[in-house]
Amino acid sequence: MDDVLVEQNGMIGVITLNNVKRRNCLSQAILTGIDQSIEALVEKKVRAIILRAPKGSPVFSSGFDIRELPDPGVDPLGYNDDLAVALRAIQNCPVPVIAMIEGSVWGGACDLAVTCDLAIGTPTSTFAITPAKLGVPYTTTGLMRFIGAMPMHIAKELFFTAQPISAVRARELGILNHLVEPDQLEAFTYELVSRIVENSPLAIRVLKEQLRVLGNSYPLSPETQERIQGLRRMVYQSSDYSEGKAAFLEKRKPHYSH
Repeated sequence: MDDVLVEQNGMIGVITLNNVKRRNCLSQAILTGIDQSIEALVEKKVRAIILRAPKGSPVFSSGFDIRELPDPGVDPLGYNDDLAVALRAIQNCPVPVIAMIEGSVWGGACDLAVTCDLAIGTPTSTFAITPAKLGVPYTTTGLMRFIGAMPMHIAKELFFTAQPISAVRARELGILNHLVEPDQLEAFTYELVSRIVENSPLAIRVLKEQLRVLGNSYPLSPETQERIQGLRRMVYQSSDYSEGKAAFLEKRKPHYSH
């Protein structure tokens, strides 16, 4: 069975995360599938892309595949790693990418939802960003996406506590554009996307790129960049990093020493 399904409905492309048995964790196969599917749909001249899980899924995605985390000493979320590549594919996609979210969203999948241009959820949706629970350093670009999507003190709460927030709060914070009932999710999403594809694809392509450039216009000095990378290295070279991964795989509470 393919981990990612791709189809085209007129001018709308649909990418479905399809490894329900493993709760659509962001494995190399799924992340590569997202990247390749976006490229294929753009070549077919779609004007918008919907990213979803199968209908009725209790989990949209459980986040990064912990089994694929590298050993300590290696950056787990480097620039050319699969998650970063997939997120850039969404950012750089010339057409809007809309997350249609049913069920819970964990870890890196929250970044996936925030990176999409729009996000529509149901009351069953919850969101938890969990690197602190796993002892994993997060990327600077990922943190900047969250800071751009919500107030700084809210981002701190989400990252520091690693606890889920409800769909209602996610809507209040702006993580979700709309909150609709599960039986209305598909109809609502397609209705919204149909309004997008009626408009000028060139104008939307330029608007998306303008907004991307403006959203990324946070200059950091070389010294600041080096300091941030040094801070991240402290985490992925630590015993906490090993303990977080081991505890997750052994389904126990981690015992951190730092």
